[in-house]
Amino acid sequence: MTEEPIKVVLFAADCGGYDIERSMEELAALAQANGMEAVAEVVQKRETPEAATFLGEGRLAEGRMLCINLGAECAVFDAELSGSQIRNLEELLEVQVIDRTMLILEIFASRAVTNEGKLQTELATLQYRLPRLAGLGASLSRQGGGGGESKLEYDRRHVRRRIDALRERLEELERRRAETRKSREKSGVPVVALVGYTNVGKSSLLNRLCGAQVLEADMLFATLDPTARRLSLPSGLACVAVDTVGFVSRLPHNLVQAFKSTLEEAAFADVILKVCDASDPEAAAQLAVTDDVLGELGCGDIPQIVVYNKCDRVENAALFDTSAVRTSAVTGEGLDALLARLDAALAGRVRRIAVLLPYDKLGEATPMRENGTVLTEEYRPEGVYLEGIVKTMDLHRFTPYLV
Repeated sequence: MTEEPIKVVLFAADCGGYDIERSMEELAALAQANGMEAVAEVVQKRETPEAATFLGEGRLAEGRMLCINLGAECAVFDAELSGSQIRNLEELLEVQVIDRTMLILEIFASRAVTNEGKLQTELATLQYRLPRLAGLGASLSRQGGGGGESKLEYDRRHVRRRIDALRERLEELERRRAETRKSREKSGVPVVALVGYTNVGKSSLLNRLCGAQVLEADMLFATLDPTARRLSLPSGLACVAVDTVGFVSRLPHNLVQAFKSTLEEAAFADVILKVCDASDPEAAAQLAVTDDVLGELGCGDIPQIVVYNKCDRVENAALFDTSAVRTSAVTGEGLDALLARLDAALAGRVRRIAVLLPYDKLGEATPMRENGTVLTEEYRPEGVYLEGIVKTMDLHRFTPYLV
């Protein structure tokens, strides 16, 4: 039996800084991804948010009546609130209040699969809560906290200690991941990273390309840990395809920091696939967000291929980038073209050769068998004739035997 979603009312101040309609749509999608149902919206046009309560008294009174009449248990604000604002709003609205960042953190906490994902989520949550501990007194007391200055100081000290411990553990995991990357580099296996906005179909595309089962869900942040799969290209070159956590607009900076390590797979990739949703009118804006984050990670020099996914949902999708590849993970459209582009981008990595190995030199075939592809194998009187694909870095091993 599936649980009923928690009813929530969405609140926002429209100060003209961004497309409020689009932002509220995204907030509703985030709420849905967190097991909530947005039953109403309260938006107030303002020059600046109200210091104490974010919105004006009149709109908040209206919001309180909406919560009562529609049975909403929570108010979600499309902004980052201070601890005192949250406390004041909970008193006025008489329901739990969370802001956009808390909502994203709750989703991250419920979706993180690996040990590292869980630690990163906890770290980001504690870093968010630390400066708000004083203001969040009432909310925290419901979660087992209490009042009083000494209690507050104790909580702060406890949170700081936990943050330090989490950082140490994450640094250790980062060292281990760096070793994994090094061994991958040593084996010469190229890495293809799929990056892009959340919910553009990266996991579905990876499953279609690799025939692997990665969690697919039509909701935000379905993937919160990098997922690596083996991908064979038409040339015979085997590579590792890595799915990464999706981006979201106005992602708070401490969240970008906390989740950078899941995105760092992109910084060490040989090719980056920038995936966007062809059916989304904001595709170009989403690609711009993706470029910004990749820029922050220092990925500018890595070959990149723009992929317009979900082409089955739209006729004649307008490509803002004429070199982009149109794909559909659902119908398979454009996958051959994408694989060909990947082959071209990694062409310097492999060569097709024909060799004749004397019978006492059969061990020399190992790099072709293990790191490449054997296409033809014939036993002849003078030795074994092999045609196949080898990595450029292994080519020197075959030079004496080339046909």
